Amino acid sequence: MRVFFKTFGCRSNLFDTQVMMANLKGYEIVNDENLADIIIVNSCTVTNGADSGVQGYINRFKDSRKKIYFTGCGASSKGKENYEKNLAFGVFPHSRKEEITELLQKEQRFFYAEEEPLHIDSTIVSEFVGKTRAFIKIQEGCDFACSYCIIPSVRGGARSFPKDKILAQAQALLDSGVSELILTGTNVGSYGKDLEGESIATLIESLFKLQGLKRLRVGSLEPSQISEEFLGLIQDSLFEKHLHIALQHTHDTMLEIMNRQNRVQKDLELFTRLHNQGFFLGTDFIVGHPGESEEVWEQTLETFAQFPITHLHPFIYSPRNGTPSAKLKNTTKGDVAKKRLHTLKALTQEKNYHMRKAHLKPLHVLVESVDSHMPNVYHGLDEFFNKITIQSSTPIQSGQWLEIAQYQIQKEGNHAKI
Repeated sequence: MRVFFKTFGCRSNLFDTQVMMANLKGYEIVNDENLADIIIVNSCTVTNGADSGVQGYINRFKDSRKKIYFTGCGASSKGKENYEKNLAFGVFPHSRKEEITELLQKEQRFFYAEEEPLHIDSTIVSEFVGKTRAFIKIQEGCDFACSYCIIPSVRGGARSFPKDKILAQAQALLDSGVSELILTGTNVGSYGKDLEGESIATLIESLFKLQGLKRLRVGSLEPSQISEEFLGLIQDSLFEKHLHIALQHTHDTMLEIMNRQNRVQKDLELFTRLHNQGFFLGTDFIVGHPGESEEVWEQTLETFAQFPITHLHPFIYSPRNGTPSAKLKNTTKGDVAKKRLHTLKALTQEKNYHMRKAHLKPLHVLVESVDSHMPNVYHGLDEFFNKITIQSSTPIQSGQWLEIAQYQIQKEGNHAKI
């Protein structure tokens, strides 16, 4: 039987899919859903829109002979509905994904609710399928209570994976040929809060000692979780020169409405400090959340312009049923929110372009793929998390590292000929 994994959502879900793949025995994994007898949907439920995207995918197969299994964050919010409508043969929660082989062997339909919300996986993933860099989940869950977010209720409270297990996982991946690792989780910066003497900083210090590591990246961090110890460690040459720090907004009124822990002045001081140390900086930003009046927006934009942000992951606010924000009246029209989002993106792209010009230096590039249309053109990422296109007269392997001193800086990215 052939199995296709369809993954929606965040890096944690990507890693969860790898956990299922590592535990699947006696089945063939395929990369084309059309060739599959079984489709496992690893769902996302972060917004109502995310739910709709997942449901649209599942509905495509309601008249097919393929067996659909439903898991992921949506199992708690949409699992019962999909099971009762016969859209899924089986539904199972996060805590049972390591039982994937046994679940697929069941002859009767099943629905399993989450009974172990604080479960921690024990699987060591020794190969990250189809990737030149690998994600490692270091923790699960979140203790924050942002008013727009449903994730703490579906992923549970913050808990850390044992450090020795993370190090074993990392070394297994490095031994398999991966040389760049990305630490991920629901709330990465909370790592170690439930482990005596551990933190995201102590974990990074231990990871630096592993054989085969050439670059370490960290997933999204909260400003309040960045310590002086962490700021000292990231000066190491193995650490990326890019950080993604989730601000969500640049107006204190909005941060209060969102029940965020960060505030603008301290955020700006942190970003300025990191910028002066040569870091490229990314953030998340929610546009059009209830409370974002025209006056607030104008002040927001003025403040945003002061931040040295080079990478942006912006969202137009989408209500999520079951969250406090969903109960608030939203007066920002969709076209207005979209215009605001494009304004932030354009401003960020301009800052990225100017910072790349100001940091003209040799780049350490991990080649990730060959261009699908031009076989002598390759795509990679540098230490600043900027894309680079490389035209080469000789073949380059995915996963190969290059130092590129000569390149052109253009608005859409860097370009090199070698």
